[in-house]
Amino acid sequence: MSLACDIRISTTTTRFSVKEVDIGLAADIGTLSRLPHSVGNLSWVKDIALTARIFGSDEALMHGLVSKVSKDKTEAVDEAVRLASLIAEKSPVAVLGTKEIINYSRDRPIAEGLNYTAVWNMAMLQTQDVKDAMLSGLQKRTAKFSKL
Repeated sequence: MSLACDIRISTTTTRFSVKEVDIGLAADIGTLSRLPHSVGNLSWVKDIALTARIFGSDEALMHGLVSKVSKDKTEAVDEAVRLASLIAEKSPVAVLGTKEIINYSRDRPIAEGLNYTAVWNMAMLQTQDVKDAMLSGLQKRTAKFSKL
């Protein structure tokens, strides 16, 4: 389930595993499709998926499965809310476009990703958000963005 998230935060006591081989199955909810893209280390992916071993947050952080390890659940939730609030202050059009471009470009040549970015940015230039962001920068104030 965590692999469906864009940003993953864990705690020092969090334990992870891909346990399906222990019950005679291949992981079938997207783990085997998402995990190699999330961590970029096929050897480690095969290690944890074929052994079904349990590993901690330190190993998850080392391989890029999580972006931060908090000391406990309260700190992790506070960090997640802080990140979500920061992202929510941004232009929804820009946030959506950025996520789409990252996901699209992940397995494509750089030139293809650049072309896709150019198309997205041409569309974004038509929004009020870009105008408001530019004006707020000149006026030294925080921009107020439209809802999607």
